[in-house]
Amino acid sequence: MRIHNSLTGRKEELRPLEPGHVRMYVCGDTVYDFCHIGHARSKIAFDVVRRYLVWRGFRVTYVRNITDIDDKIIRRAAEAGEPIEVLTARYIDAMHEDYDRLGILRPDHEPRATEYLPAIVEMVSRLIEGGYAYVATNGDVMYAVSSFPGYGRLSGKRLADLRAGARVEIDEAKRDPLDFVLWKTSKPGEPAWDSPWGPGRPGWHIECSAMATALLGAHFDLHGGGMDLKFPHHENEIAQSCAATGEAFVECWMHNGFVNVDSEKMSKSLGNFFTIRDVLARLRDPEVLRYFFLSSHYRGPISYSPGQLGQADAALGRLYTALRDLPLPATDEAAPQGAATERFQAVMDDDFNTPEAVATLQGLAREVNSARARGDMAAAAAAGAELRLLGRVLGLLQREPEAWFRAGVPGAISDARIAELIEARAAARKAKNWAQSDRVRDELAQAGVILEDKPGGQTVWRRA
Repeated sequence: MRIHNSLTGRKEELRPLEPGHVRMYVCGDTVYDFCHIGHARSKIAFDVVRRYLVWRGFRVTYVRNITDIDDKIIRRAAEAGEPIEVLTARYIDAMHEDYDRLGILRPDHEPRATEYLPAIVEMVSRLIEGGYAYVATNGDVMYAVSSFPGYGRLSGKRLADLRAGARVEIDEAKRDPLDFVLWKTSKPGEPAWDSPWGPGRPGWHIECSAMATALLGAHFDLHGGGMDLKFPHHENEIAQSCAATGEAFVECWMHNGFVNVDSEKMSKSLGNFFTIRDVLARLRDPEVLRYFFLSSHYRGPISYSPGQLGQADAALGRLYTALRDLPLPATDEAAPQGAATERFQAVMDDDFNTPEAVATLQGLAREVNSARARGDMAAAAAAGAELRLLGRVLGLLQREPEAWFRAGVPGAISDARIAELIEARAAARKAKNWAQSDRVRDELAQAGVILEDKPGGQTVWRRA
């Protein structure tokens, strides 16, 4: 397997530090609002990485953190007039609900920053003792960027260029405009925890370093997150982690691309974001959004639009159509693995190339349809079983085909009403009242329901 390493800028062979065991950390969410589809893209990308590694036979320890103390959280809780733990608990529950619907598996560990305060304080203390950090005149503990020779390697930035572009209104407490906070002194009325430097709270960057090293060790295999985290967050993680432990921290850095809306990066700060739950409310099934993201390579940008989601619905529907009415094995382990599986593995081994993997699924669907057309149901069933197996490696094709075709968005005609109209149409056909039969079919078509009359008089239906 070869994975693009953001640190070196090239694809490198995956060689776990512990043979057969991949230790993986992905930056999670700051829980002060509902998750948007930019969050969904990142979590789906690394969910597929984890799923595929497991399918390839690796043991994976997956850590995805939660930032539950932050300036934005404090402001939002104050605006709502509630304790921060009440606010964060509500949005953590909402996050889990959204990610569960998208088929994103829960991580092995989901540490919260507030649960790791002792580890954070210890790491800050080590950085001060090692000469990498200092207590500023305002009481904050700052990391001295100039003390770490490798700073800027991940992002390709030079300290001189960064200083030249620094804002004029520099915090006078800093020795260098690029220094960043490790421990922040709390203002009156703000949440605070005890520390050797007085009551305060951790800076954002140190949280991930402390949680990652506590759960995965000082040196582990993969670290992932959105492209926007490369600088300064991940750059700062490297500096403080390596300085505190004396080890290399991470072997391979992975970054997913942005979701763009009208050629502009989607983000809460820009106000051009769509929450996951708002988007899912307009879709037949959450798998549509998952398919949409997997149709593009995780490292590249992707443009979001309702039209693109419509195309994803149609494409995923063609895969489910191929599986319809096939006698599939009870377990994926019993599925045959042929040339398509070899192609699938080859493209996924090449930096998780999901667009080509999806193309392999589409090729299997065509094989199913061709075999069915020539009456070779054994070949159709074999290709269908392989299709379902490979789809599930990507977190797709988790539904039963009939459930997929009968799914509808809120406000659509109900299953019960569809059944009534189909029964009325059957009665009209039996009475040879073809005009009434056509009127019922037209009514259902206008409601987005397509009928298919099978041999023997059975009628099946699906939502358009």
